[in-house]
Amino acid sequence: MAMEIRLPNVPDLPELPEVGEAEGCIQCMQGSKLVLFITGKCHWACDYCPLSDTRRESQFMYANERRCSNFDEVIEEAKAMRATGAGITGGDPIMDFEHTLDGIRRLRNEFGPDFHMHMYTSIAFRSEWANRLKDAGLDEIRFHLLDFKLQPYLEVIRASSDAGIFTGVEIPCPPDMEAEMFLILEELRDTGVHFLNLNELEITLGNQENMEVRGFNLSDGITAGAAGSSELAVRLKNRVRAAESSLPDPEDGELRESYGFHLKYCTAVYKDAGQLRRRFLRRGEATISPHETLTDDGTLLFGAIYCSTEDASDFISDIMSECDLPRSFVHHDEEQNRIEIPLLLAEEIAEEVTSPVALVEVHPTHERMEMTLVWLNEHRPLDFLTDVD
Repeated sequence: MAMEIRLPNVPDLPELPEVGEAEGCIQCMQGSKLVLFITGKCHWACDYCPLSDTRRESQFMYANERRCSNFDEVIEEAKAMRATGAGITGGDPIMDFEHTLDGIRRLRNEFGPDFHMHMYTSIAFRSEWANRLKDAGLDEIRFHLLDFKLQPYLEVIRASSDAGIFTGVEIPCPPDMEAEMFLILEELRDTGVHFLNLNELEITLGNQENMEVRGFNLSDGITAGAAGSSELAVRLKNRVRAAESSLPDPEDGELRESYGFHLKYCTAVYKDAGQLRRRFLRRGEATISPHETLTDDGTLLFGAIYCSTEDASDFISDIMSECDLPRSFVHHDEEQNRIEIPLLLAEEIAEEVTSPVALVEVHPTHERMEMTLVWLNEHRPLDFLTDVD
């Protein structure tokens, strides 16, 4: 019996950041940023929102995949992955503003001035709040433009930039909004914006029905990107690049003045298979136990011998004695009723013992979600007899 959930196939991904790229993007690329989900509450109901039903409108806070009831647990998760910063998201963090400020302060006080924090919001909040965010310790802010309209955000964008926060706009790139997207490039001139991030529009379980209504299809079989989104984003990026280099525009041949901000395009596969995999690898490296093996996918592999709690002590003593194995290479998981050992050893002894032995693969998250279970001998725990029959 096995369950397989894999990250998408990864093409060659760029490693070096571009000149002008936001620090938040650079650290996300390295997989070193904690993802702090403050709240699922949001003013809007954007049809392309990729948020899952379990997170949408949720009152719970998450640090990476871990549900947290307080910031002490958030800090534990940050330490568990050796985070160099945090990306604060939702829902919308501004919907729980005081709680968001408290979180920024706690993280700043715990990890010091070099811990980089960026925040996402779609709310054109009161301009004076920009200074409060900066004073709390926020380094970078990214505005999502509701209905792709810039005008309502101009004042708060300028206030955030003036407060000393590295300020940008981050929006998806819908393939059916070509004219609107090219217009945004022009409107962002001289606004105080330091960067524009374009994300490939994703089709997910959270927005699939809405995307079908708009006529969007997947671009290929291995990513969640909507067909046409990537091509439009590349055209927009080429326009900004040409203007920055004082070259004729590749589409209409016009010479345009530099836009004054950096444009980054992030593909769906890079977010899913690049950033996520690197974050898993980083947490795995920081939390791996001696009996575990870290895979290239960022998962942990080990062997397991299933037994009752009453028999566990004798099993551990026998394993250590017969196999000359140090105690640090043996872990008793009481909840799963199993003794974890190195996979190679489990494969060697599987046919020599009368207890169920398995290969187990888990994510290196706080919950250690089980991804794969492969039995290595004919025995089964009683809990699995129904599944096997």
